[in-house]
This record gives sequence, structure tokens and C-alpha cells, in this order.
Amino acid sequence: MKNQIAKILPGSIAEEIELEVGDRLISINGNDVIDIIDYKFLITDELINIEIEKTYGEVWEIEVEKEYDEDLGIEFIDAILDKPKSCHNNCIFCFIDQLPEGMRETLYFKDDDSRLSFFQGNFVTLTNMKEEDIDRIIRYKISPINVSVHTTDVELRKRMLNNKFAGNVYARLEKLAQAGIKINCQVVSCPGINNGSELIKTIEDLYKLYPNIENLAVVPVGVTKYRKGLFNLTLYDKYSSSQEIESVKHLQEKYLREIGSPFIRLSDEFYVSAGIDVPGEEFYDGYEQLEDGIGMIRLLRSVINEDLATLELQNRGSFTFVTGHSAYAEILKVAEKITACNNKIKIEVKKITNHFFGETITVAGLLTGSDIIEQLKDEKLGDYLIMPSNMLKNGYELGNNDQQIFLDDITVRDIEKSLNTKVLICDYSGEDLIHIINENSKEEK
Repeated sequence: MKNQIAKILPGSIAEEIELEVGDRLISINGNDVIDIIDYKFLITDELINIEIEKTYGEVWEIEVEKEYDEDLGIEFIDAILDKPKSCHNNCIFCFIDQLPEGMRETLYFKDDDSRLSFFQGNFVTLTNMKEEDIDRIIRYKISPINVSVHTTDVELRKRMLNNKFAGNVYARLEKLAQAGIKINCQVVSCPGINNGSELIKTIEDLYKLYPNIENLAVVPVGVTKYRKGLFNLTLYDKYSSSQEIESVKHLQEKYLREIGSPFIRLSDEFYVSAGIDVPGEEFYDGYEQLEDGIGMIRLLRSVINEDLATLELQNRGSFTFVTGHSAYAEILKVAEKITACNNKIKIEVKKITNHFFGETITVAGLLTGSDIIEQLKDEKLGDYLIMPSNMLKNGYELGNNDQQIFLDDITVRDIEKSLNTKVLICDYSGEDLIHIINENSKEEK
């Protein structure tokens, strides 16, 4: 049942014209709807005609008058109205290649689909696209697209992606930029391969396409314990992280003078590893690269400092914050700020070691339910466990992201049963943390 409706948004046009879950979209203005790009493009006009097949087989033709670019308020069972394109590369740093056997099937799917870039924020390499795909993006003027560049050196990119067709990325970026398409870029930096002087060259090349390339995020390569038979990679350490921060600083300062933005930003992991404090709030310019772990520490500090004024000072309660090694010191500071304002709020911060993927993985977003249960089962946890939402299925898999499930298929409910403690899920940026504490603590009588 292609183009089947999964959800009708309340108060939407779709609700007004009495569309229902299970109905199927056939055409818009007489045009077949092949995928989500077609759908988004075809619904932009102020007057459209849609053809709908009802669940009982009757076909409705409906004329819709609306605001230009106003959405119909429909979500589909298949997010992109088509099967996603799988990746044709064999990248030397691919995280999916480092997963253990026996995990759920969706985790092993390697997507490289520009449609997922537009509508779920996924990064694509552009190696999976024909020229007509590039032309369609330009024709429909769809922005932004998120591109995994890794390097602008033609031969090095071919080697890193293990794809002889991977070397044309810069020509494609130029074509998109010249057509006015906005682009966000990403580099997975591998010490001794595409970092240092190679990274500087990549930054300078991409900056030539500013402002259409709006920014560049650089993240360190992640290595699990499941790398047998794979390319030998080196991890960043305190020294090499410090070197990388220092290496790009002169370019950041130059770009700040020229355009008022550093253009290239390193993820928080570099600063944590180096033992160097993250830059100030103005450096992150609206925190547009949070999904890459860029600016999360600074944003957390900012929202906590702002929200502390709303902490209920008469409330009493006990909480345990769960985090990984990377964020532990920062989360500990958050806990200390809260308890300094109200010492009747008791907070423990538990640092979970990643045994599932290996101790080299230190970010909270890759912690598993089994590690949390195993390491907290004998601990006094207070009234509630508080965990960040990025530990749960959310965006890295296709389909419904509403399930409260960890990477190892353990659910939030499983943790609650095993630890006999209620779990509260906090936004990964911490923006609702104080509210959650207020809601789940009791006023002292």
C-alpha cells in the first residue's frame, strides 16, 4: 500500500477534508507521487487537486485551497514514500561494520539516501546519486542537504570510502552551491589519515563555497571492540585532540573576522579529550550542529543557568542521573548547581562504562540498557533515574522513533522492572531537566 497515511495532524488541512489513517495518496495535480521529494514539491501551490483512495476502496478527488507552501498535515507509513537507498561505500571507519552480531535488523542498514538527508537530517556521501538526482534537487530547490565529505582530496576520498566513484564530491558540491542549494558538511576525522594538514585543506576548499556551504562539523572517529579484520584505526587522545583544536584555531579566527562565524567547529569530544574548556556561547551561533555533538556542553550550561531560577526551592526528592564517561564531569557540575540551590534535592550521578561496544566508546548516546542494568543493580538510586533521550531509538533508524528502546533492544520498562525505579527521559540538551525535577519532587509540608 504505497503512500499510505499513518497519521493525520490535529487541526490540519488533512483533518478538515476528512482524510483518515489508512487512506492512500494516489496523485497530486494529476502527477504520481513517487517519493517524499515529489510530495513536498507538488503540495507547495495554493490550489491543488489530490486523489485519495479510501480504506474501503472508493477514490476521492479533492480540490484544496491553502496558503503557499502550507503542508497538508499528513505523515506516511514510509517516511520517504519509497524504499531507502542503501550505501554503496565500504568506509574504513563505518560504525555499522563495528556492530556485534545479533542486534535488531534495522541497525545494520546503511542508508545513503538524499531524501533521508532532507527529511530526517541524515548525512549522505553523494556517491549514491546519479546526475539526474542532483538535477532534481536543483529543480525542486530543496535545502539543506547534509553531506559527509571527510576529505576533498580525490584519491584519499576514494580510499577512505573504498569507492572508485567517490572522488567527485567537490564537483557535485560546487554544482549544488552554484544552484543556490544550502549544504551542511561533516568530516569524520581519523588520526593519521584525513586530519592535520589534510583537514586544513578540506576546510579551506569547502569555505570557498560559503555561504551555500553553511558550516562544517568535524567529529572524531569512533572505534568499538568489534573491529576484527577491519582497517586499523587510531583513536584521538589528549595530545592529538589538543593538536587538532590548535590546528584549526587560526582558520576559525580568520573566518570569524570575515563572516562573523567560525564556519568549522569541532565536536565537544575533542575538548573533553584534550581537557580544554569548550568555546563560548556565541561561537555556536544558534547550536545548529547539535546532532553532531557540537555545542552540547555549552548549551547544557546555558539552559541550566537560565532554568535554575525556576527550581522549586521547597521541594524534596532524590534522583540519579545516568551518563557516559565523556559527559560525566559536566553532568556532575549540573547536579552540584541544582543541589546548591536546593539541598533537599538529592542527586547522584552514575557514570556507565560501555562494556557492550567497548570502553573506547564513551558517549552517553551509545550506552545500552544491559550495561545500565548491570552497573546499577546494586546501587541506591533514589526515587527516579533520569536519562537523556539520545540513548533511545531516535533518528538513527528508519521508521517510527517513538519506541523507548535502547540499542540492545532493552526497553525503558525493562530497566524500571530490573532496577525497581521509575525512569524519566530528559531532552539530551537538558532543556527540560529542571522542569522534570520540579514535576517529580514533592513540596515539603
